[in-house]
Amino acid sequence: MTDALLLPAPSPIAALPNLRDLGGWAGADGRPVRPGRVFRSTDFRAVDGQAQQQLSRLGLRTIYDLRSAAERQALPDPALDGVAGIALDVLADDRDAIPADFLQLFADPAVVAHLDADAGGKAADLMAGVYRRFVSTDSARSAYRRLYLGLLGADRGPALFHCTTGKDRTGWAAASFLSLMGVDRDDVYRDYLETNERLLPALTPVFDAFAAAGGDPEVLRPLLGVQRDYLDAAFDEMASTYGNVTGYFARGLGIDADAQGRLRDGYLLG
Repeated sequence: MTDALLLPAPSPIAALPNLRDLGGWAGADGRPVRPGRVFRSTDFRAVDGQAQQQLSRLGLRTIYDLRSAAERQALPDPALDGVAGIALDVLADDRDAIPADFLQLFADPAVVAHLDADAGGKAADLMAGVYRRFVSTDSARSAYRRLYLGLLGADRGPALFHCTTGKDRTGWAAASFLSLMGVDRDDVYRDYLETNERLLPALTPVFDAFAAAGGDPEVLRPLLGVQRDYLDAAFDEMASTYGNVTGYFARGLGIDADAQGRLRDGYLLG
């Protein structure tokens, strides 16, 4: 476990509370992940002119949008000078994907009750199933493969990847990236669970609207936050199908051992 090469730092942009640099964690052979090269984030719905200026200071050259076509159409990414945008629909093959306007829908207790019923009365089970499909569906494997090919050099860096709230599709992208870098599994979970500290306070209006409509806000937490069980489900799927992280990259994503080594050399210091 990292003694604190980099404890999760506050987002440099208030409008993007779940934005963070994946650099600093101790990776393979104690080599830290390079800071300032790979970022994870929410979508940009709260980004105004000032926040765009702050975003430009990160020096980004590529933004990977992991959202569905409907999500992108409803809220396109802003055009940033010198930054390429690449759409990678992780959930294209997922019939049970949550709708594009889920933050608005979740203000309605009846919608949440329907989702909960579909998951046998336990929304957490629904989310665990989503995470397993991040590893197994063709669209997810194609999207994550393209992301890693970009990080290998097909696209320019620094890079940022995001979905809507930056917790699930983005969470698996970050967890798989840090795992390939050789970051200790406990630290991978530390980064993943940090989303609850950053994101949930920013979603207070959603919880308030849900309560005003007669719902119990605690019912929303499994859907709007993250839980260790969700990431467990993805890692369990990876282990059962591919054996380990390197097997997932090699056989699931088509990123062979040589390319994996080049990724580590490119994103680890030393």
